Amino acid sequence: MSSDRMPPLPDALLTDAQREAITDFKRTRRTDVLEGPFVPLVRSPELMRHVQRVGEYLRYRSALPRRISEMAILLAARHWCQQFEWRIHATDAAKAGLSRDVIDAISEGRRPSEMADDEEVLYDFCVELFRNQSVSDLTYARAVRMVQEQGVIDAVGILGYYSLLAMVMNTARTATDAEWEPELKKFPN
Repeated sequence: MSSDRMPPLPDALLTDAQREAITDFKRTRRTDVLEGPFVPLVRSPELMRHVQRVGEYLRYRSALPRRISEMAILLAARHWCQQFEWRIHATDAAKAGLSRDVIDAISEGRRPSEMADDEEVLYDFCVELFRNQSVSDLTYARAVRMVQEQGVIDAVGILGYYSLLAMVMNTARTATDAEWEPELKKFPN
């Protein structure tokens, strides 16, 4: 991959709006680090502020159990072959209780052979939405039964949010740690 198109901006070149967006991000996320998609997003500070607020809800307070939420994030990262998101969320998914077999299957682009009922419902929902740009009545009904309407909307939000982040990083060619070995293989076109 070519070099990072939108590397971190030097402090001296930041506008006041960019500085405020960075400060807001660090305060909200309780971090001193601006990394990943937020490095290119700072080029549009107002968008960055809104995006990170959506992410704060979807990542930490959505209606989905954390294990299921992280699984949806992995499915989005796999769909977009986004290494940065995969690296962070494969670890988070394992900590949240998603099995290594499920994580590995998603990484390889195949349906996991053994999933809990809620994982199977979410997997089918997410994959169908990505592949068909819609979901069937059967898939929708199963998802509503499992996670209610709010959970369905939050799942769609997670897929959309992490797709946005993946598109930002894939466009910007956001650099990953040089020591990282890419974990996701590109799918044939």
